[in-house]
Amino acid sequence: MLCMANLVTRTYVASIRNHQQVRDDLNSLGFAASKLWNVARWTCDCIWSETGTIPDHGTLKAYLKSHERYADLNAQSSQAILEELAEAFDSWYAHRQNGNGDANPPGYRKQGDEHPRSTVTFKEDGFKHDPDHNRIRLSKGANLKKSWSDFVLCEYATGPDVDVQHVQQVRAVWTGKEWELHIVCRVDTGDPDPPGDRVAGIDLGICNFAAVAVGDEALLYPGGALKEDDYYFQKERATCDDSDSHKAQRLDRKRRGRRDHFLHAVSKDVVAECAARNVGTIAVGDLSGIREDADWGDHGNLDLHGWAFDRFLEMLEYKAAERGISVERVDERGTSKSCASCGTTDDSQRVERGLYVCDECGVVANADVNGAENIRQKVLPNLVCDGGDRDNGWMAQPAVRLFDKSTGQVAPQEWASREP
Repeated sequence: MLCMANLVTRTYVASIRNHQQVRDDLNSLGFAASKLWNVARWTCDCIWSETGTIPDHGTLKAYLKSHERYADLNAQSSQAILEELAEAFDSWYAHRQNGNGDANPPGYRKQGDEHPRSTVTFKEDGFKHDPDHNRIRLSKGANLKKSWSDFVLCEYATGPDVDVQHVQQVRAVWTGKEWELHIVCRVDTGDPDPPGDRVAGIDLGICNFAAVAVGDEALLYPGGALKEDDYYFQKERATCDDSDSHKAQRLDRKRRGRRDHFLHAVSKDVVAECAARNVGTIAVGDLSGIREDADWGDHGNLDLHGWAFDRFLEMLEYKAAERGISVERVDERGTSKSCASCGTTDDSQRVERGLYVCDECGVVANADVNGAENIRQKVLPNLVCDGGDRDNGWMAQPAVRLFDKSTGQVAPQEWASREP
């Protein structure tokens, strides 16, 4: 039995060894997923025309659970399609609310007269895992069971160090050339000893994706590479006539992949650097609701909606757990306005986006590092601000660590090159 305190989520990409035997069955499921998406998309148009509102996935399910296309897939797989469409509409609406007039609503999934192969998600009732023989049985909907077998039996292969256990979900994904399985597992990381008892604070932001304060030194992770990618893909996406065309979907997959890679690289480096400094606890600002509460102007809000905060924190938490480091989410309100040296709070002290100057004690600091140090102090209730001379020290001169596009890794600024 797994210890719940040490469970993390992992997604393993697996090739299908018997691809030739199961390709037709998987194709039929992928085409069925696209057809259900299109039926749901048409239903959204009808509901919008009648009520002026965009239906959520619960409403879509109520409308479509008796529809013929709903029964092409396992019930949970059909529900996942409707949830994805509802989330796509929510994302589009949020972009429009924040001034992005170029944002397009989710479109229909068609390539000329053909349907593309959509990803099919199999939840608990939709698959059966045979770990002894590296096989996964995927369920079909009632309609597709009539002409073929009741299930698709996939033989999979993963990397040599991967142990596929405690599977929570399986996704059949068409890469453009072949099908592959994305297997979501719960993994027991054990109970490693923490590297030490020091505390680090992390402030997440726009220009600098993350600032890390450890009490006597700081690290800065600029978000330029992530913003450059987002800008590039937004421009390319705007050239697509259909928001669900093959080109648009390919761009979306590539954008998500590059963003995930950036987040993995930064979270991995943050944890490694904290462990090297004997950190046992990482305090990070809880950004729940920040998209709704913050007002950064149109440009800022567009960037804000592009952040993958939740994804980054998930990665940070499981990577930290593997090192025995705990992650605490703390309320970050006021951390950007207070001096981490003397505690004085004044809105005017953050004189520029990147600089914090305290009129009370004279400290000069990188604004994001000042915020990270305030977050760190929130889990140190007995800490008394010492008012020491920090303006020429670590708070003013953090070590910059850049994401290097050529290597896909994070390195010190003097090593990294962000040239494409």
